[in-house]
Amino acid sequence: MEIKKWQRLSSKYLVKERWATLRVDTCDLQNGVIKDDYYVLEYPNWVNAVAVTEDNKIILVRQYRHGADIISLEVPGGVIDGDELPEVAIKRELLEETGYSFKSSELIATLYPNPATSTNVTYTYLLKGGVKTHDQHLDDHEILNVEEYTIEEAKQILKDNKIDQALHSAALFYGLMKLDVLK
Repeated sequence: MEIKKWQRLSSKYLVKERWATLRVDTCDLQNGVIKDDYYVLEYPNWVNAVAVTEDNKIILVRQYRHGADIISLEVPGGVIDGDELPEVAIKRELLEETGYSFKSSELIATLYPNPATSTNVTYTYLLKGGVKTHDQHLDDHEILNVEEYTIEEAKQILKDNKIDQALHSAALFYGLMKLDVLK
C-alpha cells in the first residue's frame, strides 16, 4: 500500500502564544477516512549540541523541567529566534547558557521531537574546542548548572540512561558516534 500525505481540509487555531501554538485540523487521510479534531502543536524550531571543550570534556547542563517535574541532565540548547540560522542559534545558546565559545561546529542530526503532533525540528550540532569566554547570560526563566564530564563519563551517563530527554539522549549518542568513541 502506498503511503500518502494527508490533505488538510480545514484548520482552526485554539491557542497562539510565543512558545506554543495549538491548532485543530480536519484531514482527509487519503484512505476514505475524514479525521476531525486532529490536534497539532506548532512549536518554534530548536537547537541542541554536544559541546566539547578544548581539554576534551563534554558540557552538560542540569536544570528543573516543570512539565515533567524533574531535575534533568541535558545537552545545552534552546529555541531558534525568528529567522535565525540554526548554526548561529546554537552558538548564541551555548554562549548564553554556558559562557563557552567554540572553534568549530558541525550539524550532525536533524530530528523531529514528535512528528505525530508537533511541527518543529531540532538541529543537533557537535561543537569542538570550547573555551570559557563569558559569564552565563540566562533568560529570566532559566536556572541551570553547567557541568563538565570526560568522554568516558559521558558514555557511562548515556549507558546508564541518566539523560531524561529523548532528544538529548539522541544528541549525545550522535555526538559520541561522530567523535568515534562509542565502541
